[in-house]
Amino acid sequence: MQRRIGSFMNVGVLVLLATVTKIHAALVASPSYPYPRSAQLGAAIAYGAILAVCLYAFGMPDAPGTKTGATLAAFGAVLTAGATISALGLLSGASLLPRFVVLGAGGLVAAWSLICWDLATSQRARARERERVVLVGPGTDAAELSAELRANAERPAVIAATLDPAHQSSVGPGPLPLVGVANRANATTIVLTRDALSDESIVRQASILHNRGCRVRSLPGFYQEWLGKVQVAELEATSLLFDVGGVHLPAYVRAKRLADILLSVVGAAFLVFVLPFVLLGDLAGNRGPLWFRQDRVGRNGTTFTMLKFRTMKPAVEDADCEWTQLDDDRITPFGRVLRRTHLDEFPQVINVLRGDLSIVGPRPEQPHYVEELRDKLPFYDFRHLVRPGLTGWAQVKYGYGSDQVDAFEKLQYDFYYLQNQALSLDLRIITRTLRSILRGSGR
Repeated sequence: MQRRIGSFMNVGVLVLLATVTKIHAALVASPSYPYPRSAQLGAAIAYGAILAVCLYAFGMPDAPGTKTGATLAAFGAVLTAGATISALGLLSGASLLPRFVVLGAGGLVAAWSLICWDLATSQRARARERERVVLVGPGTDAAELSAELRANAERPAVIAATLDPAHQSSVGPGPLPLVGVANRANATTIVLTRDALSDESIVRQASILHNRGCRVRSLPGFYQEWLGKVQVAELEATSLLFDVGGVHLPAYVRAKRLADILLSVVGAAFLVFVLPFVLLGDLAGNRGPLWFRQDRVGRNGTTFTMLKFRTMKPAVEDADCEWTQLDDDRITPFGRVLRRTHLDEFPQVINVLRGDLSIVGPRPEQPHYVEELRDKLPFYDFRHLVRPGLTGWAQVKYGYGSDQVDAFEKLQYDFYYLQNQALSLDLRIITRTLRSILRGSGR
């Protein structure tokens, strides 16, 4: 439904832009002119595309937040789009669109995007309330699950009730406590922890509810469907016997490698374009070597040298040291700019061309961190079955990690990616990554 509202918003952007341009052509311009004219039509389409991209980059219409935040995002998007089309006009030496069209359409689009944001917010709230979950398990699981659903859900839901498995058993023809609670809570989904699944009476009651239309999920299954992650703590060796796209699906492997090559060629062209600007920035606030090379662990545990633009002081960046923090004082002034804009990552397109990396995959770690993590995190080496990536599901879902706790959280998203590898998921990850870059979020 969120995607439909986004598409609805973009269609409205084009309609508003066409309407404002038509009004200018017929009523404002002197003399009036027939519309559409070929030159202005192309500029209008370009402006519409820029508006759509900027709205997406600023999180409209589906970004959660306050009305004030949404208003700032809407006007920030249209101001950025207006500045962009104006800059393109200056570069081309001609006014691409009349000021009336740029400003008038921008104002209407900002208002329209806020209407769509309100629709998306209301729809999310309704969807969350419609999906009412009864969790049969400990209160600690309920608190953790509620926090995850509020912060990072792929599908909205609310915990309507939490039940202790020890009190939900039913013997003989007596009352069915789980069925009663589910009915009173208007439950749509029953989630059973491991203890609940081992109780035959609870499973029997869940089966009754299932036959009446309730979904029934194990806790790990619910995490995968609603949160897009695999509970590593719940994994057993037999749970890992699933097809991995990068290992078991040759057609997917070939298609993904072809996409990697095409995208990395485009990235290499952009790398050549930004290189002079990075050199100038280094002279101003990041003196030292241009490149940063570091060993990382890749597919099948092999080690490769990963390339980046250097962002730290040379004396410390080459040394094995503690996890990098978000506000690490070892990062140089221009290095912070490179990290915030993600430009420091672009040299890795060379690693993609070499076959060390893929565009999408689990992010590679340094060998000494891998040795540390494989001893502390269950099945950590499983992520090395596929090529690591420039970006990944863990990056778009969890963001930047700087310690072992973060590594554990991100591993759960990496396992989800391994279990669900597909070109459609890769495209989804790339799209979310582009939004993060355009918004300047991330490290």
